[in-house]
Amino acid sequence: MFNSNRLTLARKRRGLTKTSLAKAIDVDLRTITGYEAGEFPPSQDSVARLATVLNFPPSFFFQDNAEEPSPDTVSFRSLSKMTAGQRDMALAQGALAFLLSDWLDTTFELPSIDLPDLGEDQEPEAAAYALRHHWGLGEQPVSNMVHLLEAKGVRVFSLSVSGNATDAFSLWRETTPFVLLNTQKSAERSRFDAAHELGHLVLHRHASPQGREAESQADAFASAFLMPRRSVLAHAPRFATLPNLIQLKKIWNVSLAALVYRLHSVGMLTDWHHRTLCIELSKRGYRTKEPNESQRETSQIWVQALASLRRDGVAKSKLASLLHVPPLEIDALLFGLVTTSVGNPISSTPTAPRRPNLQIVE
Repeated sequence: MFNSNRLTLARKRRGLTKTSLAKAIDVDLRTITGYEAGEFPPSQDSVARLATVLNFPPSFFFQDNAEEPSPDTVSFRSLSKMTAGQRDMALAQGALAFLLSDWLDTTFELPSIDLPDLGEDQEPEAAAYALRHHWGLGEQPVSNMVHLLEAKGVRVFSLSVSGNATDAFSLWRETTPFVLLNTQKSAERSRFDAAHELGHLVLHRHASPQGREAESQADAFASAFLMPRRSVLAHAPRFATLPNLIQLKKIWNVSLAALVYRLHSVGMLTDWHHRTLCIELSKRGYRTKEPNESQRETSQIWVQALASLRRDGVAKSKLASLLHVPPLEIDALLFGLVTTSVGNPISSTPTAPRRPNLQIVE
């Protein structure tokens, strides 16, 4: 039977209102409202038009309900800058991430979840130190945030939403943590976003992670987690200038702005020096374009998973077909790692006969 839940999900994913969708398929608003309310199903011709306009295969609308993240349980990196439509697009992509994650869980042995509950009342700097100690990181820089999150059981996906207002979001889905990152940002910004969302996962697990205070806590956590105090104090120059900070930021692989903020927070910059550097950052355009941008971090889980699938003759198009989603949605979730492979015939069920163990290097 036609599933109205799937229609609403597809419409939100494409950033359309009920009115705009009605206009696109040449029906009145009341018809779309009836479809989504489950009052009556669309005709076969209407299903075809909906599938064309929304760019989802017709079979997508005849599957079971898709679980969509609740806005109350999601931490958005820049909620104040987002429109309602952009928020709905992001949440709808989260629902598709759940579908892909469920398939991944049935097909591969994934790393176990190792995220301690640090409690909302703990100071962000202390929480960052405690997590580093729990994971045995010491004072060393984190070489790759995405690899680290995946090694600790976090499901990491790419976030694709029109506009630049949506940086990232995270949530707990029962006992499984998820992080979705906007990979259109600079590599350093995306890396900081990953650490920021990690802060939400460990600090705000049992609270609604919304509001300026929660965002400030996650920012402070990310800054301390990526740039441990002792490490920063050991490497900080006697007098910070943008040229020497551009070289220094490579140690922790952070943005120039994040490094300036951290130096000020640990007392290595006076208020005047901090303001001066911030003004110079803006004048040189370094707040929007990162100097000497580093290489973007990508998913190690999916590099291995896709390689395994290709060895079994599973093409991206077949994977999309098994999940009843368009291939572009697979691309949007996987950091652009999906490559064309030979589409040999495979089983019609998404559960592979074996469950390879994916090895993650932290």
